[in-house]
Amino acid sequence: MTTTEGLNGIGAGAGGGRAAAGEEVTLFVARRVDPGFEEAFEGWARGILAAAADHPGNLGTGLLRPAGSEDPWHLLLHFRDAAAFADWQASPARAACFARADGHHVEVARRELHGMEGWFATTSVGARRKPPARWKMMVASTVAIAPLTVTANLVLTPHLSGLPVVARTLLMAPVISALMTYLALPAVTRLLRRWLFPS
Repeated sequence: MTTTEGLNGIGAGAGGGRAAAGEEVTLFVARRVDPGFEEAFEGWARGILAAAADHPGNLGTGLLRPAGSEDPWHLLLHFRDAAAFADWQASPARAACFARADGHHVEVARRELHGMEGWFATTSVGARRKPPARWKMMVASTVAIAPLTVTANLVLTPHLSGLPVVARTLLMAPVISALMTYLALPAVTRLLRRWLFPS
């Protein structure tokens, strides 16, 4: 496999299935680097991730160094939805990055994950673990969001009762979403780590 084949294609990888409408897409790509070319590869990887980060609809990128000398590097690309992901795949910026590849690294694995599965995968990939089963992700998400919803109804709703339902919802949704993403879900993931990612 040549370097230009890495990160190509839009179809679902090992994650299985296609993203539902509006569902976030997370792509993990593992690339094996020839010994002695690690520094050059890291520069190339950071370049393509920077280009992806500037692309409309990108929600974040990441680069994971190998745990051992023979292990692959991992690149993470997170997009708002399947349309944004497909647009990045076909973009001139991405093509230009692969045109600059030196041929000393090849793709050895990929996973395309959708929705909440991609969030949990950011926790598991560094330890070479598979994301939890979907029903476990549902339970963990429920444990995280339930106290936030109750708290929001007790604390925020009384102050917003004079607003129309739609306006009240639009004000509460981003607050709950931010707390869920940056506080509740990371805490629940740590709390349930052994259950979510059994040895």
